[in-house]
Amino acid sequence: MRIAVTGREGQVVRSLVERAARHPSVHVVALGRPQLDLTRPGTIAETIRAAKPDLVVSAAAYTAVDRAEDEPDLAFAINVTGAGAIAEAAATIGVPVLHLSTDYVFSGEGEQPYTEKDRTGPRSVYGQSKLDGELAVAAANARHLVLRTAWVYSPFGGNFVKTMLGLAESRDVVSVVSDQWGNPTSAFDIAGGILQVAERLRMDATFDAYGTYHLAGTGDTSWSSFAREIFAQSRRNGGPYAQVRDILTAEYPTRATRPLNSRLATDKFFDVFGWRAPNWQPSLVPVIGMLTGRH
Repeated sequence: MRIAVTGREGQVVRSLVERAARHPSVHVVALGRPQLDLTRPGTIAETIRAAKPDLVVSAAAYTAVDRAEDEPDLAFAINVTGAGAIAEAAATIGVPVLHLSTDYVFSGEGEQPYTEKDRTGPRSVYGQSKLDGELAVAAANARHLVLRTAWVYSPFGGNFVKTMLGLAESRDVVSVVSDQWGNPTSAFDIAGGILQVAERLRMDATFDAYGTYHLAGTGDTSWSSFAREIFAQSRRNGGPYAQVRDILTAEYPTRATRPLNSRLATDKFFDVFGWRAPNWQPSLVPVIGMLTGRH
């Protein structure tokens, strides 16, 4: 199977390229600027057509959550118009599209994991742009899979794990919010889920279970407890370490509102594809290992 994925330098893309190298039946083609630019929809169709994919993975996105509050036009141009153009390009050549989305499409209320049937209610420009992007993808390509995930980290790009380790290089104590809860998700596990989908599509020509799914790490935690686990694993590897001071969201104001509850239920993905991401703590081990030079 030949997979074209957008967003050449993104966490999921780089993780997918690495994981696909272990699968001789899968070839990943990473597409990015300047050949494919989501702010220039005219570049999209021809670039995807030239890649000759069997599946298009729409991973490129505007992800600057706070900056989106001041750049809504750019966020919507990339996350809605661009995402829709990718899905349409895939439909034009007769292949499915798998589009990555986010927990930010929910309001963050309650304490139960959100299912795919739960009502959405984004509270930020970024969240609204991603929700509208889901709708644009669905409208453009009937053979679509929207994959919502949360709290993504990896050895690549910018993410919470790398930020914490960077802060520990110069601080003995790091303050982290303790009242926001979610599922830390390794980009390697997202890549594993995507490859599971790709294999199902390759083997099952009659597959018709298109729609929206959640894929996130198993088990939930708070940002502060996540930080403690990061530092504990880093310390075992001889890497940077800091103590964590719990604070409330109200003590750490941000431009965009963060959901207090980012938990995602993943039973639907397991029921259809027979795969579930591992518990988040073991999935963190190889990433910390790579970042501390022990893997």
